[in-house]
Amino acid sequence: MLGEFELIQRYFMSPQEAHATAGIALGNGDDAALLVPQAGQQLVVSVDSSVVDVHFPHDAPAHAIGHRALAVALSDLAAMGATARWSLMALTLDKSVFNDRAAAEQWLAEYAKGFHALCQQHATALVGGDVTAGALTIGVTVMGEVPSGMALTRSGAQVGDVIAVTGALGGGAGGLALWRQGERELTHPLLARYLLPQPRLAAGVALRGLATAAMDISDGLLADLGHLRKASQVGCSLEVDALPLAEGLQEALGLEAARKAALSGGDDYELLVTLAPENVETARQRLTELGLALTVIGHCNDNPGVTGVARSDNEGWQHFSGVAP
Repeated sequence: MLGEFELIQRYFMSPQEAHATAGIALGNGDDAALLVPQAGQQLVVSVDSSVVDVHFPHDAPAHAIGHRALAVALSDLAAMGATARWSLMALTLDKSVFNDRAAAEQWLAEYAKGFHALCQQHATALVGGDVTAGALTIGVTVMGEVPSGMALTRSGAQVGDVIAVTGALGGGAGGLALWRQGERELTHPLLARYLLPQPRLAAGVALRGLATAAMDISDGLLADLGHLRKASQVGCSLEVDALPLAEGLQEALGLEAARKAALSGGDDYELLVTLAPENVETARQRLTELGLALTVIGHCNDNPGVTGVARSDNEGWQHFSGVAP
């Protein structure tokens, strides 16, 4: 097995020539990084952990594990309307799995390929981290910037706002169901939604100044809508028939199970937003330019709770609860 420092040097050092343009005064290789935020910007920071056989299957392709670990963290920046800038990664490797040096190097090369490819796609520099031994776990901290006073938050929804989502829902849960059934082709649209989610960073930026509240859909639409509703102190009414279902979801699961996946399945990493009705068309136009749909699925009111769905559907993923999607 490679030593810790050799491993970092080989697979996770950022190119030094990128530092000047990435706002990095000092990057990988020292005790800490020195970063240079732009003037007039607020720093947006989030951290996410991915644990083997909790957030991804142990036999998932290594490049997908690397992509997914960064994508789910970047999704939190998208929900704030932030532009991604930097990331840190703490990688815990199962040493027993990597006793074969050749196999270890192949896995690490593929993992790093997936992680770095998404970094490049979103102009995000890996500026440091840590590598240790234990159960396979990836902790990713992401940092971004948003113009002062322009961040999207969960607490701005108003009575009368519409509730909308980007893209389509249920693909993450549908992909997990197919994986459990033995599907392994990542070109399958549902499996791609599960293992190769796409953080909606450009959409978050486009919705600045239009969305009154926003968050990403990671634990399931209803669970996350509950967080937004409580933060904004509003009630919500949903139109289940309006839910945009992921490609192939109804064919794979049937309509009832597909709607359940869209409501409670989680792992979609789309944006859940509220908007004043008069801003919906402008928001749609901006997202259409990005090749992304915006679908109105309900509205905010002054009634308690969420109406329009069965109580049994009002669940989502919660760690330590014992309730799985």
